[in-house]
Amino acid sequence: MRELDSSQADFKSQLEALLAFQEDDSAEVNRVVESVLKDVRVRGDEAVLEYTNRFDHMNATSMSALEVPHHRLQQALASISPELKGALESAAERIRRYHEKQAQPSWTYQEEDGTVLGQQVVPLDRVGIYVPGGKAAYPSSVLMNAIPAKVAGVGSIIMTVPTPRGEVNELVLAAAAVAGVDRVFTVGGAQAVAALAYGTETVPKVDKIVGPGNIYVAMAKRMVFGTVGIDMIAGPSEICVICDGGTDPDWIAMDLFSQAEHDQDAQAILISPDADCLFAVKASIEKLLPGMERKDIISVSLKERGAFIKVADLKDAVDVVNLIAPEHLELSVADPDALLPDIRHAGAIFMGRYTAEALGDYCAGPNHVLPTSGTARFSSPLGVYDFQKRSSLINFSSRGASDAGRIASVLARGEGLTAHARSAEYRIVEE
Repeated sequence: MRELDSSQADFKSQLEALLAFQEDDSAEVNRVVESVLKDVRVRGDEAVLEYTNRFDHMNATSMSALEVPHHRLQQALASISPELKGALESAAERIRRYHEKQAQPSWTYQEEDGTVLGQQVVPLDRVGIYVPGGKAAYPSSVLMNAIPAKVAGVGSIIMTVPTPRGEVNELVLAAAAVAGVDRVFTVGGAQAVAALAYGTETVPKVDKIVGPGNIYVAMAKRMVFGTVGIDMIAGPSEICVICDGGTDPDWIAMDLFSQAEHDQDAQAILISPDADCLFAVKASIEKLLPGMERKDIISVSLKERGAFIKVADLKDAVDVVNLIAPEHLELSVADPDALLPDIRHAGAIFMGRYTAEALGDYCAGPNHVLPTSGTARFSSPLGVYDFQKRSSLINFSSRGASDAGRIASVLARGEGLTAHARSAEYRIVEE
């Protein structure tokens, strides 16, 4: 891991270099994704079937073979261990309870002249959820993406998940049953995004696509944006920990590992004003790493993108965090509430020594779909609000239309739009 010090004159440039990440978006990836999107749009099911068999080494003969019937989801839920089933259901309940607090009702208010203004909030009709497969399977992603959509009142949830060589993850299907997913297709890659965005003879067209995937999925989501909505273009996972030196260094080391094990490009950063803390955590990393199942991935992640950052004090630590705008932020300090008001940029904030980021990944309740790569400066976690849309409500009374018409007329004529002006003027009542 790199060692940085905020007191150094070139600290900001060093930090920028550490945070810089450019995912491979080569011309070849663009070419492949564009070709797949165009082909699926033209040939529909036939193209989806062809690409799925080619890229996922499948032998499906029809799209019906790629759809998982509802009873199969229930079968998966019944087949997993009682311990796993209980954990899925408990996590789902916590996630549902949290997201119910986010649901926004429609609202109106009436002005003195009788004019009524407001906002109508309605759910999206249909959404698509992309769940990664292949290297790893993430039932937690099913819960985090589907449950907010359900709470929002989305009419239909379509899930796609790749099953390379026909290997189906029972826990993912069980999670789909628990979350109330309506239809599941064992399709992945750019072809899945295309099918959801454009619709095929079998896969219904959706209004929005959410969920993470590889570079081909990310590029496809970027290209179909506008035809459909998307949640975000997710980068590698990130964790940033502020520690005052009072937390067991083994805990901190494992918290850093918890994100580094995702991906060699993941980023784990520890910030502390206590040099002894940084030294102790470094020793814990060296001690614990050999026993980790994904030690090779963790090792590369920490070496290439990890860092220890020495700061002057906790206020300085918060300033550094606001520059980083991390996906996950742990405040492993005695008084996390004292730091909170000054933290402006973070996807999720884990407060106190006992609040491991891993709890947020699975069952805390808040969503684990979070802005990465510094986008926490302007983006928020996935939530119920992502599955709702709003229409403005405007209902003028006769008097209100007359009064507002005078204002609109002046402004419209100032812009040279006389039809606008005259439209408003027709409603003006001369006193």
